[in-house]
Amino acid sequence: MKKTALITGACINTGVAIVEKFANEGWDVIFTGRDEEKVRQAETAYRTKFPTVNITGFAIDSLIDERTVDEKSVDELFKSLDRMGVFVNTLVLNAANQGLNMEIFKSPLTDLMKVINTNVVWNYCLCEHAAARMKEKGGGSIVFLNSNTAYRAIPDRIAYVTSKGGQLGLMRALALDLGKYNIRVNAVLPGMIRTERWKTNPDFYKTVPSRYTPIGDVADGADIADAVYYFAAHARNTTGAELVVDGGNTIQLYPIIPE
Repeated sequence: MKKTALITGACINTGVAIVEKFANEGWDVIFTGRDEEKVRQAETAYRTKFPTVNITGFAIDSLIDERTVDEKSVDELFKSLDRMGVFVNTLVLNAANQGLNMEIFKSPLTDLMKVINTNVVWNYCLCEHAAARMKEKGGGSIVFLNSNTAYRAIPDRIAYVTSKGGQLGLMRALALDLGKYNIRVNAVLPGMIRTERWKTNPDFYKTVPSRYTPIGDVADGADIADAVYYFAAHARNTTGAELVVDGGNTIQLYPIIPE
């Protein structure tokens, strides 16, 4: 029987690589994005590339406003899947608010709230709905796309760094509470990834310190997707774990930048 993965934030960048990894492995895929038009475009592209796999996109946003998670849309998403007869074996929480350019003394409190609500509270809401169904079906897997910034802060990203630290706490607590239902909960911690921002800002990424990793390279989306798939398909006895995919960046005190 085919398995199904639900992957959030999967119209661009790493989300695309994760969808393609699961589809290549023969899984059916449900994916989400914030913009209806982009979701439909991505859905068409995925179905063309993987004609033997069932791939369906849903347009869903995380928040009604900065203070309010859109719980109703999550409920409607899972009820739609129930009506379709789709059971989500693996939930991949890839979507995130990046919280760019947040500065203490300048940014309003709602900037912090928006990022925390998206990256922690909304993800908890998705976990709650997915896990309720996994419990009834005998188990499943939840994978958080976290970040090595959960351990090493970067400038002007207060809300994002805070949310990723909190997200790891959420992951461990869920792993403990859901283990008795055979639901595994783990996290992948990427460092720098070659995304569209890498391509459109070559001067910045040419000199940014985090590109100088011990192995001399940064991750592609496929590297992150491989780690996610490991937790979903192979890590039968692993829960509450973190897999860092950052070329060794986290282990070094400071990068060695060539002259």
